[in-house]
Amino acid sequence: MKSLTMYGPREIVLRIWILVWLMLVWTMLWGNFSVANTVTGLLVALVITVLLPMPRLPVEGRLHVGSMIRLAFTVAYYMVLSSLQVAWLAIRPGAPPLSAVLRAQLSVKSDLVMALLLNTLTIIPGSVVLEIDQERRLAYVHVLDVGSPKAVATFYAQLRQLERLFIAAFERDADWHPDDDTTESEMREGL
Repeated sequence: MKSLTMYGPREIVLRIWILVWLMLVWTMLWGNFSVANTVTGLLVALVITVLLPMPRLPVEGRLHVGSMIRLAFTVAYYMVLSSLQVAWLAIRPGAPPLSAVLRAQLSVKSDLVMALLLNTLTIIPGSVVLEIDQERRLAYVHVLDVGSPKAVATFYAQLRQLERLFIAAFERDADWHPDDDTTESEMREGL
């Protein structure tokens, strides 16, 4: 176990935030913010973070705030639009929509960014990520409405736009400098 002095300021702030978050979750689960619940929550948070530490995930690049804001608005737009489309598919007369599993090749570099992208795709109604091939950068996505070539093309266009926005927000080539000391397999295993 590393001592706290071996961590940088960013990691210390992150660890404190995790402790505070776990403590807040504990007190919310009990339903009141008493001193006993807060202290117990802090003790539970410490036990969880010390005995069950999360593996270190390498993070490269930097966050671009303007691109992140554009990404947030685009995801919100797709969520509203897809919710309306799924609602229409549920109440419209006629046969149920044709659904299928589509394969998508991804061009994001980081496993973390890939996870964020695919989780975002899953929270947008009408699509669910079923499987991820991390090595080949493939995702298999169940799409609710693929009844026409236009619907399939729309899904792929939406995925490509989200991918471009994630790359702009997190993985610009100018900022991307993978750690030379860590091999790719170690990064994937979280070592």
